Amino acid sequence: MKKNKNRFVYIVSLGCPKNFVDTEVMSAALITNGFGITPVPDNADVYMINTCAFIPTAREEAEEIIREALKWKKKQARKRKIVVAGCLNQWDKEGIYRKMFPEVDLWPGINDVPDMGKLFNALFRGESASFDYATGEYLYDDVTPRIQLTLPHYAYIKISDGCNNCCSYCTIPRIRGAFRSRTIDSVLKEAENLIKYGTKELILIGQDLTAFGSDNNTGTLTELLTRLDQLSGDFKIRLLYTHPAHFSDELVKCLAGAKHILPYIDIPLQHISDKILTSMGRKVSRARINELLTAIRSSIPGVTIRTTFITGYPGESEEDYKLLKEFVKEQKFERLGVFPYYPEPDTPAAEMPDQVPPETAMERSREIMEIQAEISLEHNKKLVGTEIDVIIDSFTEDDVAICRSYMDAPEIDNCIYAETSADAAPGDVIRIEITACSEYDLEGIQKGIS
Repeated sequence: MKKNKNRFVYIVSLGCPKNFVDTEVMSAALITNGFGITPVPDNADVYMINTCAFIPTAREEAEEIIREALKWKKKQARKRKIVVAGCLNQWDKEGIYRKMFPEVDLWPGINDVPDMGKLFNALFRGESASFDYATGEYLYDDVTPRIQLTLPHYAYIKISDGCNNCCSYCTIPRIRGAFRSRTIDSVLKEAENLIKYGTKELILIGQDLTAFGSDNNTGTLTELLTRLDQLSGDFKIRLLYTHPAHFSDELVKCLAGAKHILPYIDIPLQHISDKILTSMGRKVSRARINELLTAIRSSIPGVTIRTTFITGYPGESEEDYKLLKEFVKEQKFERLGVFPYYPEPDTPAAEMPDQVPPETAMERSREIMEIQAEISLEHNKKLVGTEIDVIIDSFTEDDVAICRSYMDAPEIDNCIYAETSADAAPGDVIRIEITACSEYDLEGIQKGIS
């Protein structure tokens, strides 16, 4: 392959796994156009940042990384280039950041993901490029070049992108565009290829997995999972980002009877007050949520449920917050996160009356996380003295294995630190005895090979 004068790109990928898949596709586009990828900024000719813009803290993080890139560029201003890609550009319709950081050389949007190599070549030829930042329409498939940048034993499969739910607080439809699914055959081909080359954990992701197929009549999520579960090989499937309003009884039955699907369900609930759920546009009631959680727990033994909530949403009264707090105590979710509400520009919620003071929203989120810390510790204490299967992700400098159980998604949930045999390696599935715990971490010792 012809090289671009040995030009290399240093990449920072921000935000969620869905964004990370875009980074993997962009990396492949660069490599197939002759660029190299380097983990060392000082060895790079281009500093590329794939940004997130979902909430203010994500945009602040992007700003911080851009400033780091500017310092990097100043060392060799004539030769070095900065490219800022991703959701920030889709969010920033008015070009605020482009005016704030004129030293950045390219601001490609989401629809430019597969063309990144061509854009970089044009940049070094001195050609200008313009971007319209229309809402996202791009979605990769099984024939799109993509470099797997995760650890070799797990990989993300983005089965859909965009969102049609239009929750009143959320900018995702404006950033990522309308909901769009891949075909079942496309997902199956990607999964088969990953399994063939040794991937042990396939993580299905999308803005709303449960809406899969609703746009193109390709089939439902249940049909996709049934087909995936029929594939041969030593692998597991994990689901991230399901919506309670689209969670069917058929899906619950499918998960309960599957041999490859982990008993782990990520289902952001956001609130439990009917008043707040209605205002949020969540299309689900308190009664339905309780019914669904009961069905999941009764049908899937040992299931881990991960959820998220928003505190301080406009109009959230003390009574609404008390309902949420008591719900968290009652349900004892295995995994839980809380976000204080942020009024996002151009969303209906930002214009609503009865805005809750930011400090109140933050205090409520802290209080719920304190409750959850106690719940998490309670769950972990029950594991002490038991033996469980885990997969090794990596090792500390002291050769302690950093592991995950079926209850934990990569870089999101708890970690298990285990003493292992000398020949243990990342990707190995081993059996360990849990010997100690804290609120969010566990310790153990290897007892055998699973």
